[in-house]
Order: sequence, then C-alpha cells, then structure tokens
Amino acid sequence: MSRIDRRLTRPQVPLTLALLGALVTWGLAWGAAPQVGQPAPPFAVADTAGKTWSLADLKGKKVILEWTNDGCPYVRKHYGSGNMQTLQREVTAAGTVWLTVISSAPGTQGYVTPAEANRLTAERKAAPTAVLLDPAGTLGRAYGAKTTPHLYVIDATGTLVYMGGIDDRPTTDPADIPGARNYVRQAIADLDAGRPLTDPLTRPYGCSVKY
Repeated sequence: MSRIDRRLTRPQVPLTLALLGALVTWGLAWGAAPQVGQPAPPFAVADTAGKTWSLADLKGKKVILEWTNDGCPYVRKHYGSGNMQTLQREVTAAGTVWLTVISSAPGTQGYVTPAEANRLTAERKAAPTAVLLDPAGTLGRAYGAKTTPHLYVIDATGTLVYMGGIDDRPTTDPADIPGARNYVRQAIADLDAGRPLTDPLTRPYGCSVKY
C-alpha cells in the first residue's frame, strides 16, 4: 500500500467506528419499536398529582395513551371543538383508562408544570383519567410517539392493539371532524364486540413531539 493510500484509509476507520457507535447509542435510547399484537411497552410514570401509573397495575383494563401539546394546532383542533373531550368521556364512562401524556422537554413548546397541566385540563374541560408528565421523553420514546396527537390502545391483557392517528382527516380544520372516521372510537368498539380491529395501525398526524 502506498503512503497516499495509507493516508486515505486511516481516517476512515475511526469515522466508521464513530458512526457505528452513534447508531448503537441511538438504538439503545429509542429501543425496539412497539408492535401491534405484541405486549405494550411497560411503564411507570407519575401524573400531575405525583401518583405513579404503572401498566402492570392496569392489567384487566383497556388503556388509551394520548400524546398532547397544547400549543399544537392539530391538538387545538380536537380540544377546541370538544372532540377529544367527548371521546375521553365516552370511553372512561365505560371503564377504559385514558392517560394523556406530555413528553415536551423543558424549554420546548408544550412543556408544563403539574400546576399548568391541571389548569389546562380544567380550562379545556378535558376528561382523561390522569395526565402523565414525561419531560425526559422516556415513555414517549418507549412507544415511538411521533406526533401530537398520537394515540395507542392497549387491551385488557396488556397487548398493544392500536396505534396511530385519532382519525382519517390530517388537517387543523375543526370542520373536518364530523365527517372523519375516528380510529380510536372504532378500535374500542371492535374490542368491546370481541372482533379483530378494523384498523389496528394507521398513520399519525400532528406536530412533532418536542423531545
């Protein structure tokens, strides 16, 4: 090998190792992507009152996880119209646990303190079972949450049975809600009827989660 060849080759080795290390670090940080039909990723996260909610403790109940960010226009579409609150009340009245998750990191859009989160819940007349605070993004990354809103449905056995968008109208216009197909409502209806989910996996839409 010539001296020129050695000069060209040597820098490539540490660069390749550095890239490989970065990919491994990224993979460890994000973990394996959750899959519909498989056990939902376990979690234990505190709500705005300091109570820890554990998926293991919720076995036997249907659970909905909803990622939110009050500054996102897509979230405002569903809360400003009352659409999200209506769905929350429907499912929680039937015994489903609805956990709203805020994964915005400190200093980013959507980050709130427990008191601010409670104020938002009251102002919006929201009706989740609890609001979970995830400023480190641990829960969001475990579930691969990408947008606000991004919704997940877990059945009574702890199996992830739905993940994706709230409906099939990826816009910020509230006028689109009446004609939309609400995937989450359909998923709960399918579970209650004991039939396979019509749409177990859909594309989420909204603002990016601010990790």
